[in-house]
Amino acid sequence: MRARPATPDDVEAICRICADGWRDTYAGVRTEPEIEAVIANFYTPARVSREIDADLPAWGGWFVAEDEVVVAAGGGGMTGATTGELFVLYAGRARRGEGAGTALLAAITTQQMALGAVEQWVSVGVNNTKGIPFYEARGFVARGTHPAHAMAGESARYWRSLTRHPSGRASRPSES
Repeated sequence: MRARPATPDDVEAICRICADGWRDTYAGVRTEPEIEAVIANFYTPARVSREIDADLPAWGGWFVAEDEVVVAAGGGGMTGATTGELFVLYAGRARRGEGAGTALLAAITTQQMALGAVEQWVSVGVNNTKGIPFYEARGFVARGTHPAHAMAGESARYWRSLTRHPSGRASRPSES
């Protein structure tokens, strides 16, 4: 599985993967109108096309993971001088568990560490039974909740410390 910065040719796949991911993850947790409103706001070809390129440091651009075809998409940015944030990460339902999410997280983390990140955060729906175990398995630790972005309710906040090897690559995050 290979992760790379997205190109304009990836827009349709990003929109499909993220929309399907939202529907699958939040079915039964959010109402259908809430789910479709989020998709209409964030995962349209027009918006994703504008967001392909990085606008460093606040947005690092879209990344995709591929194995002959694009199977996952994600992105993040810097929310402070030493703080990275993962904003979105979804893998196609049929390809979960194959390393695409891990590859994306590694690529985004590498980008953020190059920009000076020593810690990383992610917000996850409090009932997101797919995302929470993924992040916890990669060293993220629950650090409370805050209001959900663009909808009612709360999101769980997860954090991990990022350390550097002499090579500059991310090591396994510590749980401070």
